[in-house]
Amino acid sequence: MKNMTSLFISILFLLLFSSSAQKNQDSEIFAASRTLLQEEEHAHEVHCSRERSRAAWKIIEEYLMPFVKKECYEISTKCRLHPDNDLFRDQEQYKIHLDINEWQCGYCKKSFRAEKFLDQHFDNRHYNLLNVSGSKCLADLCGALHCDTVMNAQSSKKKCNPAATARNHHLCEGLANSCFPSDQGPSAHRLNELFLHQFCHSHTCSGKQKPFSRGGQKQVHVFYLAISILTLMLLPIFYVIVYLHQREMRKGTQELRRIPKVGLKKKPS
Repeated sequence: MKNMTSLFISILFLLLFSSSAQKNQDSEIFAASRTLLQEEEHAHEVHCSRERSRAAWKIIEEYLMPFVKKECYEISTKCRLHPDNDLFRDQEQYKIHLDINEWQCGYCKKSFRAEKFLDQHFDNRHYNLLNVSGSKCLADLCGALHCDTVMNAQSSKKKCNPAATARNHHLCEGLANSCFPSDQGPSAHRLNELFLHQFCHSHTCSGKQKPFSRGGQKQVHVFYLAISILTLMLLPIFYVIVYLHQREMRKGTQELRRIPKVGLKKKPS
């Protein structure tokens, strides 16, 4: 009887030990899975503002690239303004704006009613297409490129911070010298000077000089559009004036031809 009791106790102890070990193993597996999931979520987390990066790129496209193309200058990939250094450039190029309230993903063709929802879709579904290792955050250059001026018209009314202004001016000059070295030829020298006037010289608290003083792509388009419309309006008027002038000239010539005939006297026979 004692042997049977001892055997029963031994079996019960083994069962309890096995159950406890299984629970510990399951807990360890769960903890490992949770840690792996957290690491994956942390790896997908990008500390870069898509909205400010988009504003910075629009400024580059509008107020810098027209002059770069005019000079036929090729920006080095080492320059932080190069498209390859924009973290979101590939995804932004795969945005399809079909209508006012319709955006489409160029990767999977899914449609959205606003751009912000398409941005969320990129973050959730196509985060693996971001070149996190090779690209940099273009939003970090917003201070030098005056993103706040473009994104928020009220920013110009804020009180100027001398320390922040000095940092932005230093960053701006660094971009000018690294992207357009003055000793790399006439085109680089001209673009260096333009970048300083276009972006850097306005980083002061005096407010005397505004950013984008050299204009940009939109201003050029509006100017040519206005000139074209004015030309089309004045051209018919010009032809009417020329026609009336020529008609008056012909009338005057005919009258001059008639006057001598009237004034001539008949010779006596």
